[in-house]
Amino acid sequence: RDIGYPGIFPFTRGCQPTMYRGREWTFRMFSGMGSAEDTNKRWHLLLKEGETGLSTAFDFPTLMGYDTDSPRARGECGRCGVAIDTLRDFEILTDRIPFDKITTSMTINPPASILWAMYLAAAEKAGISWDKIGGTIQNDMLKEFIAQKTLMLPLESSIRLISDTIEFGTKYVPKWNTISISGYHIREAGSTAIQELAFTLADGIAYVQDVIERKKLDVDSFAPRLSFFFNSHLDFFEEVAKFRAARRMWAKIMRDRFKAKDPRSWWMRFHTQTAGCSLVAQQPYNNVIRTAIEALAAVLGGTQSLHTNSLDETLALPSEFAATTALRTQQIIADEIGVTNTIDPLAGSYFVESLTNQMEEKAWEYINKIDDMGGMPAAIEKGFPQMEIANAAYHYQQQIDKGEKVAIGVNKYSTGEQVYPPLLQIPEELEEEQIARTNEVKRIRDNRQVIQTLSDLRTASKTDKNLMPYVIEAVKEYATEQEICDTWRDVFGEYRESAIHL
Repeated sequence: RDIGYPGIFPFTRGCQPTMYRGREWTFRMFSGMGSAEDTNKRWHLLLKEGETGLSTAFDFPTLMGYDTDSPRARGECGRCGVAIDTLRDFEILTDRIPFDKITTSMTINPPASILWAMYLAAAEKAGISWDKIGGTIQNDMLKEFIAQKTLMLPLESSIRLISDTIEFGTKYVPKWNTISISGYHIREAGSTAIQELAFTLADGIAYVQDVIERKKLDVDSFAPRLSFFFNSHLDFFEEVAKFRAARRMWAKIMRDRFKAKDPRSWWMRFHTQTAGCSLVAQQPYNNVIRTAIEALAAVLGGTQSLHTNSLDETLALPSEFAATTALRTQQIIADEIGVTNTIDPLAGSYFVESLTNQMEEKAWEYINKIDDMGGMPAAIEKGFPQMEIANAAYHYQQQIDKGEKVAIGVNKYSTGEQVYPPLLQIPEELEEEQIARTNEVKRIRDNRQVIQTLSDLRTASKTDKNLMPYVIEAVKEYATEQEICDTWRDVFGEYRESAIHL
């Protein structure tokens, strides 16, 4: 009963009846570096090499809601992703990208609504209507408070903005996934697979509940566009079981807890990224093998979309060689080894099915405990998921340090030699070039209109109005990301994390 058939509740074996025999997963490589021109060039390279979906990495100032010329941003421009200050940067980023023919994912959280507004404005300028474009914004702030810590606004205000984007997308951008509920960063922070599964689903419950209560939307109007994002770590069978348990649990949550009636609301559609935290700087070419095994687990677990990390992940942003090799890893799995010929080939294995059941049982225990606390936002304020992850991370590292868990090249078969591949370098002059571009945009834009749209946004932010239309108007006038974020910081305040004592 809990295994069933692919495409049928509870979807343990996959959301679609034909799975990869009907449609391959999306080859979606996470990429972003330097300037908008640099990232656009990388996007076109990957598309030429067979990528089938785009995924955007932003630099740290962009992630935190600061422009490149902010004193807080100095030295960070383009270092861990692409620098985006205004709509002009986004127009360059998406140059020659067919908005209506390829989906784009954006890994952005506190300022997610702003970057999405830029995407919508750029598509509109290109003559593409919003009902034709598809993609995803990560837009998951609960996992930021739990794990990744790119924080801007207080918890309640952060959740309000997420519900605004979900409501707006439901009404005006029907093919867009307005949230990617993410376990990936929870796992990268050091959680166990069970914690990743449980905390991700608990986050999802909180978002669905908030949209229903705050926006009064019917669950079936928005739930089909919810998406998820998981980590694929090194314990092969544990990861496969985690993915299967996740689908089954979410189907039960949506049907039984939220009374969703549309089977599409029961689906868990998820993107997977191989585990960056499993890769090591020592003997980096071994990382290709680690990534291949993790990617295979994601595929056998039924992922809809996949990013494979590059061999130089621990050393720098991916070089063209490393990124292409990572893409080839997916293509070899898809085209050469036959795993896509059979739907859910591990189904019925005693080990896989029993492990799936165990994962589900343990994850429900966590979810029930979080429910008893009042839900995930209340649990975060108590520090519960943060403490659980901190303890798990400590014990994992202790196992590595003591040699109880093997890391090849680190605590076993270490040669002491450091042989690194050629690494991508971000030029130092990029920062001044980006600042000059932003200053030029500020010089030629209609600053009276910018001031007016920011004033309108400020006023609306003090009400319960949906803020997306105001954000879109501001970015169309070339207001900078920081100008919009500073407006919200003034209205809502800025979050400051308190200490958690273990």
